[in-house]
Amino acid sequence: MQTVNVDLNITVTGRHMEVTDAIREYAVKKIESLRLDYPRIIEVKVILDVQTHQRQIAEIVLFCANHITIEASSTSEVLYAAIDETISKIARRMRKHQTRLLKNNRPRYGSIRHMDESVYHSEVIDNHETEEVEPLIIHKENYRIRPLYPDEAITELEIGERPFIVFLNQKTHQLNIVFRRKDGDYGMMELPDNAASAAA
Repeated sequence: MQTVNVDLNITVTGRHMEVTDAIREYAVKKIESLRLDYPRIIEVKVILDVQTHQRQIAEIVLFCANHITIEASSTSEVLYAAIDETISKIARRMRKHQTRLLKNNRPRYGSIRHMDESVYHSEVIDNHETEEVEPLIIHKENYRIRPLYPDEAITELEIGERPFIVFLNQKTHQLNIVFRRKDGDYGMMELPDNAASAAA
């Protein structure tokens, strides 16, 4: 049983700043202090970003066994405090994941609400002339679609910060999206067959 994380592959990088040995050692020791036996951590990426004196960000991404990814970020006036808060978030999500695993190893399909697709015709849309503004891509990232059961997708949603999970449903072999609803429940949408074929 893993009680302390040692010899981890930890990468610490900085944006708008140079990462000092002191801050690097602090981040590494905090990560190694995560005394949890599950999920087992394989690799860690730490991104430190000093935008202003009042806005310093610490983002940590854990790549764990069983294809589990846990990520969190915090903002503070002090970078050390941002690291501490992010580590606390990571630890809470790891405990939440472990508790959920102990309670139920198989899906609770009744907790997922299937949403019917609605198609709106162009006549419904207001045709007033408006100034067209080209959308701005603030952050572009790669997204890997993985085969999961619905309960595994919900678990990833709970421990991560993404508002949705796109996955290949292992039960139906269809491309699905699980997302958080405003009422606290989860919704699931099934994409057309040709979308699943394109993803494969």
